[in-house]
Amino acid sequence: MKLETPNILLVNPWIHDFAAYDFWAKPMGLLYIAAILKTHGFSVSYIDCLDRFHPKSPSSGSKSKYGMGPYLKTHIEKPKLLSDIPRNFSRYGIKKEWFEAHLKSLPGPPDLVLITSMMTYWYPGVQETIKKIREIFPKVPILLGGIYATLCPKHAVKYSGADSVITGEGEGQILKIVEEYTGFSPESSHGFESDDLDSYPYPAFYLQNKINYVPLLTSRGCPFSCAYCASSFLMPKHILRSAESVIEEIEFWHKKYEVLDFVLYDDAFLVDAQKHAIPILEGIIKTGYKLRFHTPNAVHIRKMSKETADLMYKAGFTTLRLGLETGIFESREAMDSKVTREEFTNAVKCLSGAGFGARQIGAYLLAGLPEQEIESVALSIEMVKQHKITPVIAYYTPIPHTDLWDTANLFSRYDLESDPIFTNNAILPCMGKEFTWATVSYLKNLARI
Repeated sequence: MKLETPNILLVNPWIHDFAAYDFWAKPMGLLYIAAILKTHGFSVSYIDCLDRFHPKSPSSGSKSKYGMGPYLKTHIEKPKLLSDIPRNFSRYGIKKEWFEAHLKSLPGPPDLVLITSMMTYWYPGVQETIKKIREIFPKVPILLGGIYATLCPKHAVKYSGADSVITGEGEGQILKIVEEYTGFSPESSHGFESDDLDSYPYPAFYLQNKINYVPLLTSRGCPFSCAYCASSFLMPKHILRSAESVIEEIEFWHKKYEVLDFVLYDDAFLVDAQKHAIPILEGIIKTGYKLRFHTPNAVHIRKMSKETADLMYKAGFTTLRLGLETGIFESREAMDSKVTREEFTNAVKCLSGAGFGARQIGAYLLAGLPEQEIESVALSIEMVKQHKITPVIAYYTPIPHTDLWDTANLFSRYDLESDPIFTNNAILPCMGKEFTWATVSYLKNLARI
């Protein structure tokens, strides 16, 4: 057993893409792992390559609404595989020299480096991050986890540059994995159980330069299996936190760090609302705090009621997204069975009656699905606007291990299986022959209210 405390470096990598924006995006899994390691006696360092508040950043996150804002970006060469796309390509995040300086400023080489990954098509940013770390610390083992690593493990093993690729939920594996690499074994579990969300330490947001908002995970996983979503593959179990633990966490971040904006990362917040969402909402209201809550992952329309809408409004929910996906209800069976026209109308009525305005309520609409006609998206946009709420276009990303993956491969103009770079929703890889870049402008203009 190694007696000295191991030093673990955790890194959130750069993004390489045509566009990227901080829509309340934090590497929550990585920060949970940082907190678990710290709780169990490890020395932890953290570098966020997407840090909008880096001390050398000229903007320092000044352009911000509810904690959101633009990343610093640097134009870079476009991947050759995407040479047909008439758009600029960029590295989003801190400058390379800042990252290198941060690595060199560490007390010494870490014993282990842990890197996360998000979108499958962002792997070039992961590659560049790993390459830079390898230049500074050539002998330190580098482990890659996260969404890209889990959805495309063979590609990650072959091309990422990491020494090992970890798939699945990392929280339950991390202590054993780190022990294998460092020889250090914690003397106590400190009450942590990977299947009990109440036992998790709070994510290590305090390692950031600034806490501009806090994501909350009140549950994990989703009981639904929508054809376009990989949630059930990434997190097979649907488990809940207690309302008490959620309220305690909200109070912790608000009292100690004066956080006002909280972001629900749940995929199924309103499922079993009487036992879960309603006690949480009632608890938030009882605190008396004037806070703002946002739901970028969307809430289930079918589960919305007058009671939940009223409580969400009173609790301070500010940005609401509804998982509509399409307004063509007669032909949505192949995608999901989440909602009917009547249920959507009822949800909007409940939210509007509670006091939410048109710009607060947004309905996600998928565009760029295999075999999807532009006119069906246009009709869906108009239907949403008729309900006096905001249509929010979400361009379809083909995701491995989803029910739509095989169909996406069949209809895409790219060979999706050959390289994850082709799954980038910015290039609308499954849009039909009628697609032109003017189509995107047409839909964007149509969606404006």
